Amino acid sequence: MTSNIHTIIIGGGLTGLVTAYYLKKAGINFRIIEKNAVTGGVIQTREEQGFTYESGPTTGVLSHPEAAELFDELAGSVELEPARPEAKRRLVWKAGQWHALPAGPLQGITTPLFTFKDKLRLLGEPFRAKGTNPNETLANLVRRRLGESFLDYAIDPFISGIYAGDPERLIPRHALPKLYNLEQTYGSFIGGAIKKAKAPKSDRDKKATREVFSTRGGLGKLITALTNAVGQENILLNCQGTTIRPDDNNFKIAFNQNNQQVKLVAKHIVTTSGAYTLKELLPFLHDEDISPVTNLRYAGVVQCAVGFSKWPGAPLNAFGGLVPTCENRKSLGILYPSSFLTNRAPENAALLSVFLGGTRNPEVVEAPEEELRRIIKQEVTEMMNLKSFNPDLIRIFRYRYAIPQYESNTDERLKAIDAIEEKYPGLIIGGNLKDGIGMADRIRQAVALSGRIMGIHP
Repeated sequence: MTSNIHTIIIGGGLTGLVTAYYLKKAGINFRIIEKNAVTGGVIQTREEQGFTYESGPTTGVLSHPEAAELFDELAGSVELEPARPEAKRRLVWKAGQWHALPAGPLQGITTPLFTFKDKLRLLGEPFRAKGTNPNETLANLVRRRLGESFLDYAIDPFISGIYAGDPERLIPRHALPKLYNLEQTYGSFIGGAIKKAKAPKSDRDKKATREVFSTRGGLGKLITALTNAVGQENILLNCQGTTIRPDDNNFKIAFNQNNQQVKLVAKHIVTTSGAYTLKELLPFLHDEDISPVTNLRYAGVVQCAVGFSKWPGAPLNAFGGLVPTCENRKSLGILYPSSFLTNRAPENAALLSVFLGGTRNPEVVEAPEEELRRIIKQEVTEMMNLKSFNPDLIRIFRYRYAIPQYESNTDERLKAIDAIEEKYPGLIIGGNLKDGIGMADRIRQAVALSGRIMGIHP
C-alpha cells in the first residue's frame, strides 16, 4: 500500500497527539505512526482493586498557558483536576526522618534542612553577582548563590523528582531555564521571584498558574480525549521497523503493521520519539550529523505503584517525599497520590508511587523483580513508619529511557537538529530531546510544531 499524506507524525505520545490535534483543527491531512498497541506513550492509567494509578507521570504543572488552553478546548471530554492543598507540602528526607520544605520565612529559619551558615548567607543572595558562564552546572550555580546545604537538601532532591538526574551535570540554561533567567534577568533568585510576581501579566499569561494537576480519573483520560479528537482512523498502531527516507521534495515512509509492509509518502515528517530511535528511523543521515543528537543521555527509572487497603503508616498529608543523594538511600522519592488527588484509592486506603534508579543508581532498572521488591519493601517500611509490609497492590514498571538529561552537550544537540532540518526541508525533529520534559512543555512544543506545519502549508 502506498498513500500520499501531507504530514506524518512519528509517535503517538502526548507530543504527537497534541500536534495532530491542532493539525486536524487546521484541516491538514496527517497520520500518526505509533509502534505500540495504544496511544499515550508512558502516560497510562490503570484501575485495579479500587486503586487508580499511573504507570508513567503522576501529575503535571500548568507552567505554560498552552496547557490550560488545551484543557479548555477539550472541555466535556476530559476534566482538569487541580491537586488538593496537600500537594503544596513537600517533604525531604534527612537523618532518618521527613522534614517539610520551608513554605515561608519562619519555617526557613527553623528548618533543620539547611545549615545556620547558609541561612545567614541567604540574606546576601540578592546582592551577589550573576554568573557569566552559560554552561555553568546547576550544582555550581546553587553553591555560588545559596550554599552547599541548599544544594543537598533542596535542589538535589528537587532534581531527583523531576529529572532523576545529577545537578553536577545538568545545565540550568536548558534544564531549568526559568531559574537561570531569574539570575540573568534580575540578578537574583529572591529578588527576581519578587519582581516577577509583581510584574503585570496578560490574561493569557495568568493561565500558567503553576498549579499541580492531573485529570479526573487519571491522566489516561487526557490521552483518550486526544485520541478521540484526532480520530482513530488517523492513527496507525503496532507499526514496527519504521524508516524514513527523502525522495525529491517528499519523504518515503516504510514500516510493518500486523505482518504487512506499509509504504507512505508525505511532504512533512514530525518525529516525537526518543533521540535513541533516530539513527534507525532516519538511516539516510550520516553519523557525524546524527550522533550529536543520539548521544543524549537518559535516566532510567523504575516506578512502583503500592496500594494498601488500610494504611497503617505515617500521615500522608503531603505531595510526597524526595530523597537527597547524600542520604545514600535506594529510592529517589515516594509520592502520595491518594492524599492530593480524588478517587485514587478506596476510603481509608493509601496509594503510593515509589521511584528508583535515575542517574544515581542506573543499575536498578535492570535488577531482577525480586530485588526490586526487596528494595521497595525496605524503603517503604523504613521511611513510612510501617511495622510490616503487607500491600494489597504492588505493580512495577521499568523505563530504560525515562528522562533525557539536558547536560553540557545540549547546545551541540540543538545545533545538529537545526542543521538537519535545514538540510532536509519538511523534516521536523521534536520530542523531549529538547524544549523541556514536563507535560506542559510537551503541549507547548506540540503547539509550536503544528504551527510550523501550518505556516508552510500550501
